[in-house]
Amino acid sequence: MATQITDVCIGCGVCEAECPNEAISEGPEIFQIDPALCTECVGFHAREQCAAVCPVDCCLPDPEIVESEEALFARAQKLHPDQADRLVLSADTSRFRS
Repeated sequence: MATQITDVCIGCGVCEAECPNEAISEGPEIFQIDPALCTECVGFHAREQCAAVCPVDCCLPDPEIVESEEALFARAQKLHPDQADRLVLSADTSRFRS
C-alpha cells in the first residue's frame, strides 16, 4: 500500500526530509505523499521513514493503493537509476521481509 498522510498532520514537515524518493510535499493544508513516487521505502529501509519520524502517527497505509514488494522495488530502481545496482531486498530494506 502506498503511504498516505491523514488530516491528523500538524504540518511540522519532519517527514519530508526523510523520504528517499522526494514523494512528500507541502499541500495546501497538510503534507501529502505522491503515490507515483512512494515506494514505502522498499529498497532503502525496513519501515517507512515518514511513519518512523512522525510525531502524531499520521503516515499510514492507504488501503486504496495496494502494491507488491516487487512493484515498489521496481519503482525504487526506476526513480534511482544511479543507485539501482546497489538497491537490494532484505529484512533491512523491505517491510515485506521483516
